[in-house]
Amino acid sequence: MLVDRSVSDVLQDILHNVQDIFRSEVRLAKAEIRQKATRTAAAALWITIGVVGLLSAWMVLLWTAVYALATTLPIWAATLVVAISMAIIGGAVFTAGLRRFSRLTPMPERTLESLQENLAWMKQPTK
Repeated sequence: MLVDRSVSDVLQDILHNVQDIFRSEVRLAKAEIRQKATRTAAAALWITIGVVGLLSAWMVLLWTAVYALATTLPIWAATLVVAISMAIIGGAVFTAGLRRFSRLTPMPERTLESLQENLAWMKQPTK
């Protein structure tokens, strides 16, 4: 059955559909960002708890190394050797962490792809 619709009605339907598409894209972006933020927060919590435990153990190990070196060196020299060693190791680990952090992508990739597809579809000429 063919329904006669005015151009105004058709244009209103098109505008309504484009608005629905845009709202859907915004909802998708929000959901994707929320999901990434939740995963990031959970990972950060685990990292924080792990760091506290590791730092506690590491301090005890460093003092053990200082006391062990103090049997052959003056205490100031033993402390200096341990401090310089830790500065070198800490700098290397920090640099590696920064490299990994720079690879994170906070942008909602699926939403951007979907928006690009929708824009390409809207730019296609109609017949």
